[in-house]
Amino acid sequence: MTKRALQAVSERHSYGAELRRKFIRKRAEKMHAYRTHTCADLRAENVGQEVRLSGWVHRKRDHGGLLFVDLRDHYGLTQIVTDIDSEAFKALDSARTESVVTVTGEVIARTKETVNGNLPTGEIEVRAKDVVIQSMAAELPMPVAGEQEYPEEIRLKYRFLDLRRETLHKNIVTRTKVISDMRRRMEGAGFTEYSTPILTASSPEGARDFLVPSRIHPGTFYALPQAPQQYKQLLMVAGFDRYFQIAPCFRDEDPRADRLPGEFYQLDLEMSFVTQEEVWETMEPVIGGVFEDFANGKAVTPIGQFPRIPYAESMLKYGSDKPDLRNPLIISDVGDYFKGSGFGLFDKIVSGGGFVRVIPAPNTADKSRKFFDEMNEWARGEGFAGLGYVTRKGGEFGGPIAKNHGEEGMAALYDALGLGPDDGLFFAASGKEAEAAKLAGLARTRIANQLGLIDENRFELAWIVDFPMYEWDEDNKKVDFSHNPFSMPQGGLDALNNQDPLTINAYQYDLVCNGFEIASGSIRNQSPETMVKAFEIAGLTKADVEERFGGMYRAFQYGAPPHGGMAAGVDRIVMLVCGAQNLREITLFPMNQKAEDLLMGAPSKPGDKQLEELHIRVVDLEE
Repeated sequence: MTKRALQAVSERHSYGAELRRKFIRKRAEKMHAYRTHTCADLRAENVGQEVRLSGWVHRKRDHGGLLFVDLRDHYGLTQIVTDIDSEAFKALDSARTESVVTVTGEVIARTKETVNGNLPTGEIEVRAKDVVIQSMAAELPMPVAGEQEYPEEIRLKYRFLDLRRETLHKNIVTRTKVISDMRRRMEGAGFTEYSTPILTASSPEGARDFLVPSRIHPGTFYALPQAPQQYKQLLMVAGFDRYFQIAPCFRDEDPRADRLPGEFYQLDLEMSFVTQEEVWETMEPVIGGVFEDFANGKAVTPIGQFPRIPYAESMLKYGSDKPDLRNPLIISDVGDYFKGSGFGLFDKIVSGGGFVRVIPAPNTADKSRKFFDEMNEWARGEGFAGLGYVTRKGGEFGGPIAKNHGEEGMAALYDALGLGPDDGLFFAASGKEAEAAKLAGLARTRIANQLGLIDENRFELAWIVDFPMYEWDEDNKKVDFSHNPFSMPQGGLDALNNQDPLTINAYQYDLVCNGFEIASGSIRNQSPETMVKAFEIAGLTKADVEERFGGMYRAFQYGAPPHGGMAAGVDRIVMLVCGAQNLREITLFPMNQKAEDLLMGAPSKPGDKQLEELHIRVVDLEE
C-alpha cells in the first residue's frame, strides 16, 4: 500500500473515531428519548447510573407496596422496581402485560439473596423514577410469558404475539444467523451470490406450480419457480463458474411435517468443471461447519468423514433413502432362510419372488408379549398386513414363527445375524420389495424409539449416492424420472441407448441428517443429444423438450461446461439445529396445515376489476 493510501486510511479511521466520540458526548449531554441501554446491557458496574430503558411489560409481581416488573426487549430482560409512594408505581401498575413502556431510573444492586444467576442482568435492578406508557396493550388472546402449549390457530392468527415468546423468538434469530453463516462460508469457498427470476416458466420438478396470470398477455401464465434449476445451469453455460443464492422456492403441494405449504428456502449452488466427489468435498465444510457452529454441544460427524452410502444399500440396511444413523439397528434380508422352511407363509412369499426383511430388537428378554403384539398392531394401523416377530429369553425362542421354523433354523438365523440370547426379532414380509423395505424402515425407527436407542445429542450426516435414474410409474404404467430429470446418467448416452432404463443409476446424491434429507444434487447432463434421449425414455419427444426447455436446450448447443451442484434446505437445517419439532417453529409467518395465512387472510378472492384486467373468470364449483 502506498504512503498516500496509508495516510488516507488513517484519516478515515481518525474521522470515524471522532464521530463516535461526538456521538457519545452528545448522548451523555442529553439522554436519548427512549433508551440509553438495551434490556440486556446493565451489569454491576452500572450501579449508581441514571438510565433509560424501553420495552414490553413481560411480567408483573406485586409484593405489598413494592411492584416488580420484568421489562423485555429483543435483547433480554431487566427487572424494574418501584414502591407504592412513587408516581412510577401508578403508571406501571396500570400497564397491562405486553404494554410498551419507557422507564427512567437509577441502577441499584440487588441484595445477595435476590441475585438471579439465570439472567445476565441478574445482579442489578432499576428503581423507576419516571414511566411513560408508549402503547397500552389490550387483553391478550394468548400468553407471551412462558412456553405454554396453545392452539395453533390462535398462534398463527396472532403471530406477532407468538413471535415475542422466548423460544420462537430465539429460533428466528438462529435462522438469520445460520443463513449469514452459510453466506460467509460460501463466499469463502469462492462462490458468488446471484439472484434468479421469480416469475418464470413451468418446471418439471415433480410438484404443482403456482401460476401467475399475465395481464399483458391474456390467457397466459407465469409460474413461480419450484427451484432455480434451469437458471443456475444457464449461469454455468454463461461462464459464471461458482454460483449460489438463498433461494425462495414455491410448490403447490400438500403440507408435510418437514415442508411448509407454499414456499421454502434453500441454499442453491452450482459449480463448473467438477466431479460429484468435488461437490461433496466442497460442501462438507459448509454444511458440516454450520452444524458445528450451531450444535450447542452436540456431536457432529467430522468434516471429511461423511459416509457415502449407495441408495440400494441404504434401502436394504435402513429401509429409507434418508436414514437416521443415530439408530444402531440394521435391517437384513433373510428370504433365503425361509425357502422350503417350515413356516409356510414366508416360504410362499419368497418362492413367489417376494422379500423377508428382519429388524433386531436387542435386549428385549424383559419385554412382555404385549410389546411385540403392539408392534404388530401398529404395523396394521400403518396399512401393512402385519409385523411378525420372534422372542428370545435366555436362548429360548418364542412365538409362532420360531415354532414353525424350528429351533435349529432359528439358531442358524440368529448366528448369521450376530444376535444374542436375549434379542428379539421383527419380520417385514411382502411380495413387493418397496413395501417390505418401507415397513422395515418404519419399524426400525419405532423399535429404536421404543427401546431408547437413539442418541439425541448427535448430528449424523451422510451422503446417499447412486440413485436410480428412472422408476416405474404404476399409476400411469410408464417409466419416469425418479429424481432430478437434468441429472447425468452413469454411462451417458450409451447407457440410455443400450441398458434397461430401470437399471441405470445417475450421478445423483442426497445429504441426510438424523432421518431428514437436507440437501439434494447431481452432476448435470449438459449434452443436447443425451438430454433428448433421457426425456424420450420418460415419454417426451424432442419437440416437447425444445418447447418446454428451449432455453437450456439451445444453450447446450453453444458450449456447455461439465457442471453439477445441489440445493440444501435452509428450513430443515434450522429446524434440526434448533431442536424444533416442525418447520412452523423456525419460520416467521407460516401458513397452517390447510395452506392458509390466518394473519393476513390469504388466500382471498380477488375483486371483479382485478379479474377483468387479467382476463380471468372464476367458475364456482358445484357442492
